[in-house]
Amino acid sequence: MKCLYCDCTESKVIDSRSADDRTIRRRRECVGCGRRFTTYETIEVTPVLVVKNNGTRQAFNAEKIRNGIIKSCEKRPVPMAVIDEMAADISKQIYNSMESEVTSKQIGEMVMERLKKVDEVAYVRYASVYRSFKDISSFLAELKEMMKEQGEEAKPHRARRKSSEDGTENA
Repeated sequence: MKCLYCDCTESKVIDSRSADDRTIRRRRECVGCGRRFTTYETIEVTPVLVVKNNGTRQAFNAEKIRNGIIKSCEKRPVPMAVIDEMAADISKQIYNSMESEVTSKQIGEMVMERLKKVDEVAYVRYASVYRSFKDISSFLAELKEMMKEQGEEAKPHRARRKSSEDGTENA
């Protein structure tokens, strides 16, 4: 950091504090002339563009994800803290991918993956809008797929119970 008064490049930090979520305020003292000055450091975020289904691009906005999750969880017992955590987790995953573009389809899949674990009704609501079910049969096909997955998750528990009943052990 170059001193405003003497152009010396050496300074020491006297005080640091958070100015807001993404900015740190630092009070510095120049090693050369001893004068003090304030600097602000901000986190540099690489912009991520969302490629929509029609091919247009727009800046990624985590608030849109949060609003979509809120709408699908309406009148469901899902706490706001869980919704905020899902939106933050998706945002973090997108930024950590280091990609400059992400498709709306990828974002939709991330949301559905998390909603399925939190609340199945909210998941179905989101999927019905996201996947644009054309008729009731496509909607039923999605529900059957969910029920099939639930059945597969329950099978290992049944197998373990049965093996312990007959004295054999399953590893």
